[in-house]
Amino acid sequence: MKAAVCTRYGPPEVVALCDVPTPVPGAGEVLVQVRAATVSRTDRETLRGHPWFARAVTGLVRPKIPILGVDFAGIVTEVGDRATRFRPGDRVFGLSPERFGCHAEYLAIAENAAVAEIPDGIAFHEAVVGEGAWYAHSNLEAFGLSEGQSVLAYGASGAIGTAAVQLAKARGATVTAVVATRHLDLATALGADRVVDYTAEDFTARPERYDLVFDAVGKTSYRACKPLLKPGGAFHATDLGRWWENVFLSLWSSVTRSGRVAIGMPVRPEAVVGMLAELLADGRLRAVIDRHHPLDEIVEAYRHVATEQKTGIVVIDVAG
Repeated sequence: MKAAVCTRYGPPEVVALCDVPTPVPGAGEVLVQVRAATVSRTDRETLRGHPWFARAVTGLVRPKIPILGVDFAGIVTEVGDRATRFRPGDRVFGLSPERFGCHAEYLAIAENAAVAEIPDGIAFHEAVVGEGAWYAHSNLEAFGLSEGQSVLAYGASGAIGTAAVQLAKARGATVTAVVATRHLDLATALGADRVVDYTAEDFTARPERYDLVFDAVGKTSYRACKPLLKPGGAFHATDLGRWWENVFLSLWSSVTRSGRVAIGMPVRPEAVVGMLAELLADGRLRAVIDRHHPLDEIVEAYRHVATEQKTGIVVIDVAG
């Protein structure tokens, strides 16, 4: 099978399209013909070997896992022994955050991992919303966002941010989306109650106060956003922060039980994909797609993700 392979850390150019053996599903696994995947911020950072401490898992000198890719959607072609959840021909989507492997024509994955059936009417490229929605859900869940509460989503145009707006609305929250000028209409279309153009005004100087301020792109800070928080409100981030400040502030918040700052650690993905399938089915969650690339143009996809200017997700059309 064809796969995008990286045998060393580095820029997008270290990724090469290669022929590799097609995986064989083991006991309790299914083999999926991957029809769509994404190149995400996670893929880009893993390719760079960043952050450095993550190399304890991904490989100190070179990648232990040469085929990246967390999101997938495709068709089950084979099932292993004792695998009973799915049958050949089932359309499925999911996440492979520990084993990666989605930047390939086939993926073997445990049937009890983060895999769910794609709802009727949803195309393969529309189903690869998993990773961004997973991170967004994990932060909203960690805070305990509920109906009637208010959230400000900073960077509401990326994979995590667009999902955060939709998932927060699905919980009945009031959402303020902070985006650049070119994304104002998108944020409104996703359901944001208020939209703020950060290129035209300082969003941290606004008079409104929020239960949750969610930095979906890692480009603001608790110090800047603290005035926006209601009493008992919290700042959640998806990034370690400058000089790891979000890590230290999160630890201090845990020690003092203030809950003011947190990095929403991802919940188990298998607990999320079923919910995402329901939201996709009833239209409360939709993919926002920046662009498509075939698998043999994956280096171009990585280059675009590296600009940090993508809107929503970058889809890799793997097969068919």
